Amino acid sequence: MTHDLRLGVNIDHVATLRNARGGALPDPVRAALLAEAAGADGITAHLREDRRHIRDEDIAGLMAAIKTPLNFEMAATAEMQKIALSHRPHAACIVPERREERTTEGGLDVAGDEARLAEFIAPLRDAGIRVSMFIAADPLQIAAAARIGAPVIELHTGAYCDYHAEGEMEAHKAELSRLIAGAKQAADLGLEVHMGHGLNYETVTPIAAIKEVRELNIGHFLIGEAVFAGLSAAIGEMRRLMEEARA
Repeated sequence: MTHDLRLGVNIDHVATLRNARGGALPDPVRAALLAEAAGADGITAHLREDRRHIRDEDIAGLMAAIKTPLNFEMAATAEMQKIALSHRPHAACIVPERREERTTEGGLDVAGDEARLAEFIAPLRDAGIRVSMFIAADPLQIAAAARIGAPVIELHTGAYCDYHAEGEMEAHKAELSRLIAGAKQAADLGLEVHMGHGLNYETVTPIAAIKEVRELNIGHFLIGEAVFAGLSAAIGEMRRLMEEARA
């Protein structure tokens, strides 16, 4: 089924749970197959440089097993470019990465690294990989992403979600306004707009209602909710909220 608003399910934190104890379980590939069956339109996995959750063999396993597109999150390094070119996933989302961070803390500085990033993504595009830049809803970064030839951007919803969790509702509303404006700017520039980071049942509706957004990537919350409700139920409820917002 083709959805007006796609849901990409990030299965990184199934691997986090596995790696906490060692061994092979729980298996992120099994989680990806369950997510597909539950209505996910794609699977997202971030192969970090330190391999703290997803590992190289997970990417190979996902490429072999899943039928929906794989969105390969990666830093802009020669090592990751080589891995992406060897597997040729449907999409590659270029994200900033720092070893000391717990999770991806901000957007990529495309405007400050334009020439290098343009050169970096060219071989990925030539290989037929759909390149996305993970950026803040900043007009300068959105314009830079368009200039370097990235067909897709993913706007970072982390601050929007954090303000909601902290009860900072004025800042939360201001961040939502920035995301709405960023989505419009990007669409006007011919970019496909995705959003993600920190979204949950409470925060997804206003984001899903933004008409320019084509895809949401959600992971940590769904994997956490699956502990209580099961992965299929968690994805089903997220899908329901997204479709309700879209309607």
